[in-house]
Amino acid sequence: MSTKITLDQWQALIAVVDEGGYAAAAEALDKSQSAISYAVQKIETELGVRAFALEGRRAKLTETGHLLYRQAKVLLEEAGRIESSAIQFGHGWEPLVRVAADGLFPQTLVLCALVRLAEESPLTRVEFQETILSGSEEALLRHEADLVITGRVPPGFMGDHLIRIRFVAVAAAEHPLHAQGPLGLDDLRPHRQLVLRDSGRQRVDSGWLGAEKRWTFSHGHTRRQALLRGLGFAWVPEPEIRDDLAAGALKPLPLREGVHRFHDLYLVYADGQYAGRAARFLGEGIKAQLAQGEGH
Repeated sequence: MSTKITLDQWQALIAVVDEGGYAAAAEALDKSQSAISYAVQKIETELGVRAFALEGRRAKLTETGHLLYRQAKVLLEEAGRIESSAIQFGHGWEPLVRVAADGLFPQTLVLCALVRLAEESPLTRVEFQETILSGSEEALLRHEADLVITGRVPPGFMGDHLIRIRFVAVAAAEHPLHAQGPLGLDDLRPHRQLVLRDSGRQRVDSGWLGAEKRWTFSHGHTRRQALLRGLGFAWVPEPEIRDDLAAGALKPLPLREGVHRFHDLYLVYADGQYAGRAARFLGEGIKAQLAQGEGH
């Protein structure tokens, strides 16, 4: 089956929309403005449609143009994945794997999987970033990672469930909240809440109760130290403070409700079925490490 429109011509239409005009599209694609104009005219002529309509001096997408734009973006992204996949298969292991993992996930499991990858493909480079809240999802949407461990699988992607993390509302043993009996939301608000900063641009305030005395930290380890010093209360992943709870240094807050919260994590390949050999090997290794730990 032959097609009337080339990928270059679809790319020209997309560029006109994304760049805001023919001149800007020509500059972005390093082509002449007449070449961009011809490509768009070719699409309209061959398909018998109008992609743009003039409003004053500006060309705006028609309803049909919006449809063509959306479908063309899908087409080009798919073509890019196919080419990338072909190159990867041709060379075996891809030269670079970028990983973005939510800080809630046990990083030792990722490191164990990376050891296996280093043994199988010693020349594959790895870029690893630990994220908080929306950071992993953003890395996925911005094409900044090949393998992602995230708390939310955005539309257009498929994810495998990895683990459910339980959070516990805690404060230092000597914190005054422990002496107040069953606590409600109004009892918590006057006290300082310790939260983690979102590493993504969304700046999600997950779990924040609106306390005026909020302190924000960029790393869980630092927040844990602040908790141990009695500087506030927080919902903290249970594995992070298991030893502190056992020693009595931190105690669960006597809440009427909500003492426990849960957060699910998923493994997502940015390129889905076209994920490279190294990314797929690493992902399967992470799941195997997790299954092995649960078996014990």
